[in-house]
Amino acid sequence: MTLEGLISEEPDWLANLSNASALLWMFMNDINWAGFYLYKNNELVLGPFQGKPACTHIQLGKGVCGTAAMSLQTQLVNNVHEFPGHIACDSSSNSEIVIPIAVGNKLVGVLDIDSPRLNRFDEIDRTYLERFMSLLVKYVHFPEAFI
Repeated sequence: MTLEGLISEEPDWLANLSNASALLWMFMNDINWAGFYLYKNNELVLGPFQGKPACTHIQLGKGVCGTAAMSLQTQLVNNVHEFPGHIACDSSSNSEIVIPIAVGNKLVGVLDIDSPRLNRFDEIDRTYLERFMSLLVKYVHFPEAFI
């Protein structure tokens, strides 16, 4: 099952982000959290995810997610304990990759994936997850509140 097959004919953004996080959870090894934070009211707010309960609000510029959101650049962190200002929503997370979601140059949110393993993510993950995000942006119709 591919992401495009799941979302290309589904107009509901919530259903699509939910299925996207479930797909990542099913097919990625050594992860303990996969999901979305959405940009609302000048902060990131927890969206659809798979994994343990998570932080509900993240300020822009704070932690790995807030840094990705503020810079609109993917953050690949081999050891989150060495990342300045890391927010430990789950103390078992050791590495993380966060891909910003932008429509045009406007922040919509971030895709956040955590792993209990140090150095879990690499440039291959970055490439494929950024392609994954491109498909989401192509097919998902985000509400105006997020754009």
